[in-house]
Amino acid sequence: MNSTLDATFAALSDPTRRAILARLADGETSITALAEPFAMTLPAVLKHLRALEDAGLVMRAKSGRVVRCRLNAAPLKDAADWVERYRAFWQTQFDSLADYLKDEINPTG
Repeated sequence: MNSTLDATFAALSDPTRRAILARLADGETSITALAEPFAMTLPAVLKHLRALEDAGLVMRAKSGRVVRCRLNAAPLKDAADWVERYRAFWQTQFDSLADYLKDEINPTG
């Protein structure tokens, strides 16, 4: 795995960061509005945003006194592509398990 992919998966490992990305998928928003639904301090939210920024998943832009964040989904595509390579393997495993279970439950056909 490359370092970009490592950073993406590390950022996605936290449920708060996934929730932040889900909110940003609806559109750009201010940090204050982004932090509202979370039961944590603003500095804690900023720490999560920093991890997302470091992974390249979030971009900030300042307009006057307001800092707005937006989703950068490009690293998510790379992660999805990586996971997709293993989908066929797991599908084959699940199909084999289903065949085995079918034979065990109904051995005569």
